[in-house]
Amino acid sequence: MAAAADRLILVKSSEASSLKIKAVHVVHATWCPHCHPTTVEPVQRASEEIGASFFSYDIDVPEQEMKADDLVKKYGDWTEDYLVPQVFVEMPDGEIRHVLTGTPGSVASTKKAVEELLSGPLFSKPVKRAKP
Repeated sequence: MAAAADRLILVKSSEASSLKIKAVHVVHATWCPHCHPTTVEPVQRASEEIGASFFSYDIDVPEQEMKADDLVKKYGDWTEDYLVPQVFVEMPDGEIRHVLTGTPGSVASTKKAVEELLSGPLFSKPVKRAKP
């Protein structure tokens, strides 16, 4: 399985301005320190700042677990007992990209991966340009 840092999508800065995230989906568990407060809360704030919808799926809530499993099976790091958190971005054309999986062991490593993701081009705030 790829390390969380390897799951980050790298985009040239010239392409960053054309990226717009429609929605962010986070698969998590309330008991997981890699998820709360390390991932879910910062990703939710960043989603709100860029105007993207935010969806969270708790693997311990039956109604949410099915959607979580489906996302991870189709797009994420799937195993029968998969790691959380996992973060996905949905683009305007419907494409879903898996952008982060928490790292086993060190919460600090997951926190660093989240910070790198949120400071990258996918979560950059739109630049408002003055009209000529």
